[in-house]
Amino acid sequence: MVIPNQLASTMISEESRKRILESRSRYPAARSAVLPALYIVQEEQGYLTDESMEEVAELLGIPYVDVTSVATFYTMYSNRPVGRYVLAVCTTLSCSLLGAEHLVDYLSRKLGVKVGETTSDGLFTLWTVECLGACSGAPVMMVGDKYYENLTPEKLDEILDNLRREAEEQG
Repeated sequence: MVIPNQLASTMISEESRKRILESRSRYPAARSAVLPALYIVQEEQGYLTDESMEEVAELLGIPYVDVTSVATFYTMYSNRPVGRYVLAVCTTLSCSLLGAEHLVDYLSRKLGVKVGETTSDGLFTLWTVECLGACSGAPVMMVGDKYYENLTPEKLDEILDNLRREAEEQG
């Protein structure tokens, strides 16, 4: 294991390091900046590695365990590569009562992956998550920072088609 103060090279870009330090300056305690710091790293690298979390700990001046405990607690962080689009389907009570599990099964069959897996083309990763805080629009799915509410299999087909078109257009 690498000791944070002994990192030979940086995994995080200079731009992201600046963003993390700027974010840190907004909080009275460094630990409060862990969530935004991890978000910045995951946004840049796609997922969190042990090395990048060690670097976050070093940047914030906090123990490595404080960073990893946050990264492993929240479902919004991944420690392995994920698809271009992470389909995060809420399966908490309101969504569950309105068929979220059936929608997860539908997506699993349609994409040919199990929950936690990524499609062979690297486009989609299917996750189930706890409450997304949009119970009035249940069942709900989040992709990136966008919420999709009142989901049905037909709406899921439309969402997937739109995301595939978007990926093709962006290359």
